[in-house]
Amino acid sequence: MISDNQLYTLAIFLGTASMLLIVVYHFLEVNSDDHAAVQKVKPVAGKARS
Repeated sequence: MISDNQLYTLAIFLGTASMLLIVVYHFLEVNSDDHAAVQKVKPVAGKARS
């Protein structure tokens, strides 16, 4: 059977690993190319396009 100390160590390890994976996932998601800001070219007033 698993002892209380082993269960505590396992819970701390799995909780820490899950939080680390969540932080890494959010870092990768924010910096992905799909969410990059689209820059639109604004036309300059008074100039005609040729």
